[in-house]
Amino acid sequence: MLDVRSDEPEYSFLWDKETKAVNQHGNLIDLIDEDSELHCQSLNINGDPGIGDNPNRYKQHGFFLNADNCIGCHACEAACSEKNDNPAHIAFRSVGFVEGGTYPDYQRINISMACNHCDDPVCLKGCPTRAYTKYAEYGAVLQDPDICFGCGYCTWVCPYNAPQLDPVKGQVTKCNMCVDRLEVGLKPACVSACLGNALDFGVVENIPENRIEAKTAIPGFPTTDITQPNIRFQQTRSTHREMTRTDAMPLKYHKDDSVGIFKPKVDKKRGEKKHYNWRKLLTSHESAHVIFTLSTQAVLGAFLIIVTAGLFNLEALTPLNSTAVKLPLLGSMFVMLTYGLFKLNMHLGKPHRFYRGFNNLRLSPLSREIAGVSGFYTFLMAYGFFSIFDNALCHFLANASGILGALSGLIGLYYMYKIYRIKARPFWNHWQTGSAFLGNTLSYGALLTGLISLPLLSPEHSLLALTSPLMALVALGLGLELIGHIAHSRAMSSLENEGAASWYLQTTQYGKAWITRNVLLGLSFSLALLLLLTTPSGSLAFIGWTVLAVLMISAGAISRSLFFVLVIPTTMPGAFFWKNKAFEEHARESGLVDMEQVGVVRELHGKFKFDELLETIKTTTPKILFKHIKDIVVWKKIR
Repeated sequence: MLDVRSDEPEYSFLWDKETKAVNQHGNLIDLIDEDSELHCQSLNINGDPGIGDNPNRYKQHGFFLNADNCIGCHACEAACSEKNDNPAHIAFRSVGFVEGGTYPDYQRINISMACNHCDDPVCLKGCPTRAYTKYAEYGAVLQDPDICFGCGYCTWVCPYNAPQLDPVKGQVTKCNMCVDRLEVGLKPACVSACLGNALDFGVVENIPENRIEAKTAIPGFPTTDITQPNIRFQQTRSTHREMTRTDAMPLKYHKDDSVGIFKPKVDKKRGEKKHYNWRKLLTSHESAHVIFTLSTQAVLGAFLIIVTAGLFNLEALTPLNSTAVKLPLLGSMFVMLTYGLFKLNMHLGKPHRFYRGFNNLRLSPLSREIAGVSGFYTFLMAYGFFSIFDNALCHFLANASGILGALSGLIGLYYMYKIYRIKARPFWNHWQTGSAFLGNTLSYGALLTGLISLPLLSPEHSLLALTSPLMALVALGLGLELIGHIAHSRAMSSLENEGAASWYLQTTQYGKAWITRNVLLGLSFSLALLLLLTTPSGSLAFIGWTVLAVLMISAGAISRSLFFVLVIPTTMPGAFFWKNKAFEEHARESGLVDMEQVGVVRELHGKFKFDELLETIKTTTPKILFKHIKDIVVWKKIR
């Protein structure tokens, strides 16, 4: 247990005596009954079997921020990082601010925030490895980085930017409520370090001494209805009706008098000029997800077509049952899906722990997607293997593998969609995500089938008969995607939250790329309808399919990249260093990214450069070289 110093100041000790029964969300503050088996169990902090004597040990605790007193000194942030030995690019607690008015009537509200140890922690539900646990002791939501494999999904679903993904170590870490200090009656380190007496801690809903209110909202604080966070605020000073963020995020907060809280609105700080920004768009950190989702959807669509042809003997799809066509098509699908899975796995912080993705099938949509896609991959291989042999048993096993593969693939596709229905990311939280995924499955699956199979068919295999259903699926998928984009555009442009801010960036910072996507998608749909109605043959058919493939692949790459680049999460204002995207862009241009101590662009720190790798290969012994290659495979230390 932690040793309490003899000179520990009085304000560092917990002060709670009487507590309330329920919190403002209607949840019980007492987390377990007195006769529960969990009572009097040790947290085994540093292997110590001791148990804290705090009488409120099994009550929900939380932070209290008096924004009237916070001066933005960052002492809480420094104390937290010092206690947890965090590097420069990781901060469990951070201080941001919003501002309003102009000189001489300028106002600034500072917000200090860490993990809020929520009543309904979405990080726990989303984590595929079950690295999160909500403890009855103090209501702390703790995360075990040794279990984490660095997918970062918890950083997507958390509305408060609490989990921190460290690409250097390849794992997530977060605020642990300083439970070691709580066990001996001390407040967390950040609270004890606060200079302005702004930050406090105790049983939730207990208002500290000399405080008069405990609100659940404050200008700049994300919505509370997603996770029911355990943090309360006091902010009594009158504010301007509009408070703006000082970071690069195009958001401001306008007071809604009907409910008495500030709500986010778009702040068009970047102007209205349209740009391409191809480099930022097509080389983002989420490019692996672009490749994985598109390749998986295309392969699933093609697989469904092949299985349908084999099971139902549809005359139009009969040519696909030919071994000369089926095996090359299945081989191409296997290569595409393998590459997509490889890119996704290498995107993990710890790729060698990929198997832990199955740990949370009960709660996590990501675990279920991993299981569905893995099952699809397995049955795809089985279907291809049994299709090689021409006997009754193998035909039966192939059909069984095809049915199971189709089912598991559709399950994987459904949970691939569910992964992105995140309340903390309004731009994704729309049914258009599902229409885009389903539309791509139909259109790219049919396109892949046609591109591989049609050149292999001889004239007697009824080229026109196969072309028509494939082109009909292409047109159907593209039409479904177009309808979704139109509905999504109308929905986002009518909002006033982070989704509308994403829409603003889409039409300005990436406006020309967005228009290019729309034109390519429209041309693809028009050409698909033209080919469906005219059914050309010979060289015209070849030219038509080739042009269609170029248009569709270009539109798909831009569209899916926009999907990942544009999303704006519901996070608190981050004005400093790598939490401000504008500063990150400045760091890239000025060369600060190469300075690890600055802690700006985290994904570059601690990684090998390609030229250094080549020099290593030339100069090192085989034993040392093998170690370097192992490091590259495991940690992705290559830029």
